[in-house]
Amino acid sequence: MLNIILMGPPGAGKGTHAKWIADQYKLPHISTGDMFREAMASGSELGNKIKDIVNSGGLVSDELTCELVKERLSRPDCANGYLLDGFPRTIPQAEALKAFGPEIGREVNLVIDIECPSEVLISRIAGRRVCPKCGASFNVNTMKPKKEGICDYCGTPLIQRKDDNVDSFKVRLENYTKSTEPLLDYYKKEGLLHSFDGTLPILNMQSELLALLGK
Repeated sequence: MLNIILMGPPGAGKGTHAKWIADQYKLPHISTGDMFREAMASGSELGNKIKDIVNSGGLVSDELTCELVKERLSRPDCANGYLLDGFPRTIPQAEALKAFGPEIGREVNLVIDIECPSEVLISRIAGRRVCPKCGASFNVNTMKPKKEGICDYCGTPLIQRKDDNVDSFKVRLENYTKSTEPLLDYYKKEGLLHSFDGTLPILNMQSELLALLGK
């Protein structure tokens, strides 16, 4: 069973590799952004709590975030494995996941980190285009869609995210370094961390992932 956390700085290619891993191994790809949107739209008690916080401009607490993740991982589609993207972001979140994972039969057994130098990330981010419908990611320089400006998977026109500019990206990268990189040491000590070179061509990366995950 593959219970995977996917990590890496913004622009490292997590979206591309997450989709490939999820498709290859028939795993639900679970992102915190999708979870928050789904919860807020559901009208559930937890969703309404999160909606009130977000609408007031506040930050959702670790406690509520962990409660949401626990609920999502408890669903039947995660019984045979999952790919978790965007969580945990902090050591307290990682410790909470370590505590409730075994409790619900969803203990993490693998952490994949995609490494990439900041200068490469900055170059990539300016050319990134994303699909607002299915979330697929492309790049006008390195990974062009088959039809210019159109998503390969669902045919939706691609967009450039507002925060995909150099100044905004540098802030995001700094935040990632401060809050999330300590998790790499945490999972290394846990014996779960496997790091990959995010500058490799996609097919090379996929070959290395196959070697780790099995066919």
